[in-house]
Amino acid sequence: MATVPVTDATFDEEVKNSDIPVVVDFWAEWCGPCKQIGPALEELSEQYEGKIKVAKIDVDKDQVMAAQLGVRGIPALFMFKDGQVISNRTGAAPKASLESWIKESI
Repeated sequence: MATVPVTDATFDEEVKNSDIPVVVDFWAEWCGPCKQIGPALEELSEQYEGKIKVAKIDVDKDQVMAAQLGVRGIPALFMFKDGQVISNRTGAAPKASLESWIKESI
């Protein structure tokens, strides 16, 4: 399963109601660091298929959830488990660092 596009309208269904942990990537098309971590998140979503879901929400198109979660910079990553935020981080990071963060959270 590759990354899943999510909108404010589908956020509850795809993220909060998920039966597996979800990494939510708040990003934008113009964001360089977002583009840097995109391929790593895609690989991790495939590597951990069935254990996590990676959801991407474009902050230029959907701003409600970003505002509710207090996103001030992108990329902003939030780990949801059982419908609740259990961890978050902001900024680009190498794949190994992202994978370590995911492993700690699941």
